[in-house]
Amino acid sequence: MNSDENCVEIVNRSSRKRSFPNQHNLKQTKKRVVLGELTNTSFTSNSFIEKNDNEECKKSDVSVSSGWVWDNRLLYAPLMYQHLHSLEIEENRKPLPDYMEMVQKDVTISMREILVDWLVEVAEEYRLVSDTLFLTVSYIDRFLSHRCLSRNKLQLLGVCSMLIASKSEEISPPHAEDFCYITDNTYTKEEVIQMEVDLLKFMGSEVSNPTSKTFLRIFIKAAQGDYMPQPSCSSLEFLSWFLVELSLVDYNCLRFLPSMVAASAIFIAKFTIEPEKRPWGLKMQRCSGYTPSELQDCVLTMHELQLNRRGSSSKAIREKYSQHKFKSVAALPCPSEIPLSYFEDIDE
Repeated sequence: MNSDENCVEIVNRSSRKRSFPNQHNLKQTKKRVVLGELTNTSFTSNSFIEKNDNEECKKSDVSVSSGWVWDNRLLYAPLMYQHLHSLEIEENRKPLPDYMEMVQKDVTISMREILVDWLVEVAEEYRLVSDTLFLTVSYIDRFLSHRCLSRNKLQLLGVCSMLIASKSEEISPPHAEDFCYITDNTYTKEEVIQMEVDLLKFMGSEVSNPTSKTFLRIFIKAAQGDYMPQPSCSSLEFLSWFLVELSLVDYNCLRFLPSMVAASAIFIAKFTIEPEKRPWGLKMQRCSGYTPSELQDCVLTMHELQLNRRGSSSKAIREKYSQHKFKSVAALPCPSEIPLSYFEDIDE
């Protein structure tokens, strides 16, 4: 594998706030985060739009299309979870965990990592809710699991996936022209629309898909306690968000169900904040349906991501969660080893 594949060039941007401009003023007012050639050799840092902590928490924790209303005792959470779990195990909604080896000929794991990390920046640039980002990556992996794609179309697939996801989740989604611009006009509007049509035909009616962020909302309420709403997002919640976003970049995490990734994020977040306490008790086991031993493989995989032992291409995510508005959870120290006793099952 060419080591140059692990690098990507991104244009620096200022951090001033702005809304979507009119199309005739697009190039005068809009900033660009350009994903360069996948074989470029530089990766520059980025700045993100500052938002009020509480506003960011509220915006990031609400799915526009879901319409869920949480009551103080989570009366509907078990029914929601059962339904979502039945969806996530459907074969046509799951990506193949080995599609890079079995299906793709020109696209590599490192290219996927670069693309997903860049899409994190695009989501920040366009101020999209987190559900849009998670759905975007889900669409990409599902498509690549069954369709062989050339590397020069990978970024096109990425922006078209985000275009469809934003139409599902956003109140004011970006337009096709916006995604042309964000790619430095690498693709025409016609190419974007055609790929959008191809992707929609491929997915059929399964456009709405539960993601790890969907399940995280259910589990985080149980982990924080039954009293809701809380005045602002806690470090536990932000750290859990950080961990599930890291899992988006890592191809190895595709072998785990989204619900397991979400549960493992809670496990690691609780362990990071209070390492002397057992992170997974009966309450979380009943809520998630996962015992500590069942989570062990996923937890250890995500713990490696948190410690960045493999040097993954998650620069944008780490920079994002190093900001004060996310309580700088990316910089929180975590013990290098999780005691094996924490993975022992608990008797009911």
